[in-house]
Amino acid sequence: MNSIKRPLNRAGRRRVAIVGAVAAGALALAACGNDSSSGKDHSMPGMDHGGSSSAKASPGSSESSAKGAFKDADVKFAQMMIPHHQQAIEMAKLSGSRASDKEIKELSAAIDKAQGPEIKTLQGWLKSWGKPESAPMDHSMPGMDHGSGHSGMSGIMSDKDMADLKASKGTDYDKKFATMMTAHHNGAISMAEDEQKNGRNVDAKKLAGAIIKGQTAEVEKFKKILDRL
Repeated sequence: MNSIKRPLNRAGRRRVAIVGAVAAGALALAACGNDSSSGKDHSMPGMDHGGSSSAKASPGSSESSAKGAFKDADVKFAQMMIPHHQQAIEMAKLSGSRASDKEIKELSAAIDKAQGPEIKTLQGWLKSWGKPESAPMDHSMPGMDHGSGHSGMSGIMSDKDMADLKASKGTDYDKKFATMMTAHHNGAISMAEDEQKNGRNVDAKKLAGAIIKGQTAEVEKFKKILDRL
C-alpha cells in the first residue's frame, strides 16, 4: 500500500507543478493584456480614441489660430478706419438739418447706418488683439497723406472743411457734402486696398473688400448728384 501511495504522491506533485505553471502563464498573459489595453492594443473596441482626437484637434486649432492671425497692417487699418468712419458719420448727421436733396439725405442715412456698426467691429478687433484704438499717424504708409486733412489721413477733412460744411445749407450744402464725401470715400477705398494687399487677418481683409465695393458705388452716386445739381 505504501509503495502505491508514493508514486501517486509523486504524480500529484507533478500535477500541482503543472497547474501552477499554467496559472502563472495565464497571469503573465493577463498582465500583457492589461498593458495593451492601456494604449498599445489598437484592436480593442473603443481604444486609441483619445490619441486620434488629439491628433485631429491640433490641426483644427492651428487653422483657427491662422484664420484669426493678424499683423501690423491689420492693426493700422483698424486704427485708421475708426476715426475715418467717425468723421464720415459726423458729416452724414449734418445732412438731416442742412441738406435739401432727397438722395443726399438717403445716402447720408445709409452711411450712418453702415459705418456705425463697422466702428464697433473694428474696436472689438483691436481689443481682442490687445492693441490701442488709436496710434500715431504713419505718413509713410500707402494711402496716407493724400488728402488735405490736418491728420494726414487719406480723404480726411480738415477743421476748416468741416466748419465750411456746417456753415452751409440747401443746394450749397448738397454740393459741398457730395464733393467732400467723394474725397472721403476715395481715401477709405485707398486704405482698404492697402489692407487687402498687405494685411493678413481674414476678417479685416473681408471688411476691406466690403468697404471698397460699397463706397465705390456711393462715389458713383455722388458724381451723378453733382452732375445734376
